[in-house]
Parts: sequence; C-alpha cells; structure tokens
Amino acid sequence: MEPSDFGYIKESIQPKTWSETISFDTWEIFKVMSEMVEGFEKLGKIGPCVSVFGSARTKESSRYYKLTEEIAYLLTKAGFGIITGGGPGIMEAGNKGAHFAGGKSVGLNINLPFEQNPNPFIDRTKLLNFNFFYVRKTMFMRYSMGFVAMPGGFGTLDELTEAITLIQTHKLVRFPIVLVVKEYWEGLINWLKNTVIVEQNIKAEDLEIFKVVDTAEEVVKVITEFYKTYALKPNF
Repeated sequence: MEPSDFGYIKESIQPKTWSETISFDTWEIFKVMSEMVEGFEKLGKIGPCVSVFGSARTKESSRYYKLTEEIAYLLTKAGFGIITGGGPGIMEAGNKGAHFAGGKSVGLNINLPFEQNPNPFIDRTKLLNFNFFYVRKTMFMRYSMGFVAMPGGFGTLDELTEAITLIQTHKLVRFPIVLVVKEYWEGLINWLKNTVIVEQNIKAEDLEIFKVVDTAEEVVKVITEFYKTYALKPNF
C-alpha cells in the first residue's frame, strides 16, 4: 500500500524502514478508531438522510448545480436530510438546497493537501472532518437511505461503484441509487451493457440496482416509492 492509503501524511513523518512502518501502522489504528467513534456518535443521532455526490468543480452557474439544489430541496421537504462530502460544487448545492428547505444539512468533509474547506450551508452541529477516505465512505454507506449521483469524476465513481458493489454482494441493505442526467451517464451505461455484461462480469439484473433519471421530481419519486415497497422505512 502507498502512504496515501492511510490518509494524507506529511512527508516528514512517513516511516523510513520496515520496523518503523509496522509501528506507524499500529498507531494509525487509534486514529481510525477515533474517526469511526465520532462519526457513529454524531450520525447515529441525525436520522434518515440521502447522500448527494458529484463534482467539487461544478460552478454555481452550472445547470447541474441548480438541479442538485432543487433535488436536495425537494428531498428535504419529503422528510429526508441531506448528506454531502461537505465541499464546494455539487456538494455545496446539495447542502444549500437542504439549508433553504429548513432541513438537516450534513457535511462529511475530507482534509486534503489543497485544503477542501467545508461549504457554508452545512449545519454547524452536523459537520464532521475526516483524514481517511475509507472511514468517510463507511459513514456514507452506513447512514444513507439513498444515493443521488450527479455528474462527477473519479471520486463520484468511487462512491457510486462501492455502494453498487455492496448491494450486489448483499453486504449492504438495499436502498435506492439514482444517477441523474441520462446524457451524462449514457456512456457508462452503454459500456456496462455492451461490454461488461457481454463479458459476463456482471449480470443484466445488476443494472436494476440503480435508476437513471433527468429531473428532480423523478429523483424524489424513485426514493419515496422505494420506501413504500420495502420493509425498511425512514423514521419521518
């Protein structure tokens, strides 16, 4: 593994020898435990939330930003809180929609070398800062009742495919996953259908794990109708 797998570690404190690496790894356990405990304690009290993912690079003038804000607003009015990665772009839009709808606006911020600062629309009591990506992703998976994937890059794909994999392998209770903007995701969907399924690396029914839509109203419909069908219910 690379040092980056254990969070962002300053060059001056990276282990130089194998014995130092073993000692360093041991102490990392306590840092991970600390982040896990804080995340479980805070998020366990918040209630039903939908996570919104997408690019941190999306500008406020983008139609994707405005669409995300609308989605978050409507989901909040339907009784859900909103969880984002806490940063700018799509994350900010999600928190902004929840904020102006008067609902729960949660931010799971990650400490990065280029300093991703939390956006101003997160509830101050619902901001968590993480050093480890895998701890942060655990919180997303454990405390989300739905995933909304807006246009994004590698980070969005990472979070999206992990959720799909955990549901596919029955390691996670099934919940709704919605990809928004059909045009954006079309290339990925075609690749899954025409290459991955053909090569028998996934089954055709695996594509039923998620839905692809275009509008905010469709997102809300997919998520609310899911909880009318399945035994698992949000507590709103």
